[in-house]
Amino acid sequence: MLSDYFPLLIFVVVIVGFGVVAIVVPGFIGGHRPNAAADLAYESGIVPREGARRRFSVSFYLTAMLFIIFDVEAIFIYPWAVILKSLRWFGVAEMGVFVAILLVALIYIWAKGALEWGD
Repeated sequence: MLSDYFPLLIFVVVIVGFGVVAIVVPGFIGGHRPNAAADLAYESGIVPREGARRRFSVSFYLTAMLFIIFDVEAIFIYPWAVILKSLRWFGVAEMGVFVAILLVALIYIWAKGALEWGD
């Protein structure tokens, strides 16, 4: 019984070993000579004037979450469109309910003012 799990044990040991090697070995091979120029953030040749930590408005995060929700909708519609012929009218009704729920959500967030950008 336990011999059935031996390949799984080997797999776990190899994965853990690879993780440890991937974390430890680069420190020995690469080395690091710290200096101020090397530690600066480099982005398109622009020298940073302020720190990378700054506050974003809550509406930014809300807009990002809404984008993800409605992007996931598109991800669900593509496979549905591929198998629509085999689903027949049940598939059409099912997608109608799905889109109706999302439409209600969109109307709700529109009424709450979540789509208005500004402070």
